[in-house]
Amino acid sequence: METKLNLSRRSLLLGAGATAAAAGFPTLVLAQITSGQFELRAETISHKLVEGDYAASDLWLYNGETPGPEIRVKQGETARVRFTNNLPEPTSVHWHGIRIANSMDGVSGLTQEPVQPGESFDYEFTVPDAGTFWYHAHNKSWNQVARGLYGPLIVDEPVPTFDREHDLTLVLDDWRVAQDGAFHEASMGAFMDWSHAGRLGNLMTVNGQIEPKVKLATGNAYRVRLINAANARIFHIDPAAMGARLIGYDGFAFPAPRKADSTILLGPAQRVDLLFQKETAGIVAMVNVGDFELERMSGAEPVALAKFAFEGAQTSALPIPALSPNSIAEPNLEEGVKVPLVMTGGAMGRHGNITYKGKPLTRQTMMEAQQLWAFNGVANMSEEPLFNAEKGQTIIVETVNQTGWPHAMHVHGHHFKLVSRNGKRVANMDWRDTFFIDDNETVEIAFVADNPGKWMLHCHMLEHAAAGMNTWFNVS
Repeated sequence: METKLNLSRRSLLLGAGATAAAAGFPTLVLAQITSGQFELRAETISHKLVEGDYAASDLWLYNGETPGPEIRVKQGETARVRFTNNLPEPTSVHWHGIRIANSMDGVSGLTQEPVQPGESFDYEFTVPDAGTFWYHAHNKSWNQVARGLYGPLIVDEPVPTFDREHDLTLVLDDWRVAQDGAFHEASMGAFMDWSHAGRLGNLMTVNGQIEPKVKLATGNAYRVRLINAANARIFHIDPAAMGARLIGYDGFAFPAPRKADSTILLGPAQRVDLLFQKETAGIVAMVNVGDFELERMSGAEPVALAKFAFEGAQTSALPIPALSPNSIAEPNLEEGVKVPLVMTGGAMGRHGNITYKGKPLTRQTMMEAQQLWAFNGVANMSEEPLFNAEKGQTIIVETVNQTGWPHAMHVHGHHFKLVSRNGKRVANMDWRDTFFIDDNETVEIAFVADNPGKWMLHCHMLEHAAAGMNTWFNVS
């Protein structure tokens, strides 16, 4: 990191005062032109990340809000979004986790040309799965997402399982701010971030607020959707400490609520749905219970992210609505095509022979181009795909992490089953679109390649992706 930040989270919280802590979670609805048609604008907005006597920041936001407005549609519906770029540079919108037509995936340079400043693009896609998803910029993502270009995308069941009063969306983020509380723009693109853990902030927010508090009714069941929109931070959440149970990952519901036996790691781009139900009144805190060793810019102690105040007379717990599973093709683990993906590079990791744009990467060109990571010895997008798949073919990707850092790997256009870690089958082979892999780990995933087109596969620590951890595959 180029500039050392001494501003503590505690001083920010004291400066913010009680207003932020007493605020409820905002309910965000995307500006709607007509039924099924929406308007989304990317623009520069002056916004205070910290209330009180702190400076405002020139953030890049959707429709002037942080997080961007909540897009909410029903499963099976077609969403039509008129996107307008009012930023000083090109951008595009990726609909993360939606098994979407390739031309609408929003990846600049692969599925579409970026939308130029002052221009518009019409996205139109059908949403096949109910669940918790999100949208974010996908051109220079390390820069644009860090400045605020993201928002929740919620797909309700045809008959919503939880009503809006009992369905909460919480977007988690961290911001790197300077001594005056403003967004620390000077540290963007820092070599230290790109070669280490990625850009980590010193201020954590939930729906753009510092430690917000929401009132809930005792005895009622609530679906709480957590979305990690941070560039690189891994949130450590302990559902059991909150009295919550797991009911879904990455938009796909479990057959039944599940007890969390330990802290869950919510990597960048990952989502988890929690079931909250408390029979007695009281306050429950959602805490980031720990960080990786070099992720301690906000202090080593646990950090409260939000608080839930259960109020009202004691009552017996009301019945819990059952979530319906999404329909998706099961991978054939016996006949799947195995694809190796070896991750190298970064600080304190294995490097070996790495090529970039078809040429060997030397120490000098590595520093100049800031290409520091590789998949199978190739830094960033290659001319040839990682693999070609026929439609309907099962693909098994074995990812081996030979770097010194954890990563959150995202597969576009498909959901996959998490099959094994370090050679051992996982207890629950859940559907995911982003998986966490720690250093020196090997993770196997499997999916049916049934969505035609050219699709990205990349690390969602966005600085890692920009510095080499991007590849693509083709489904014919």
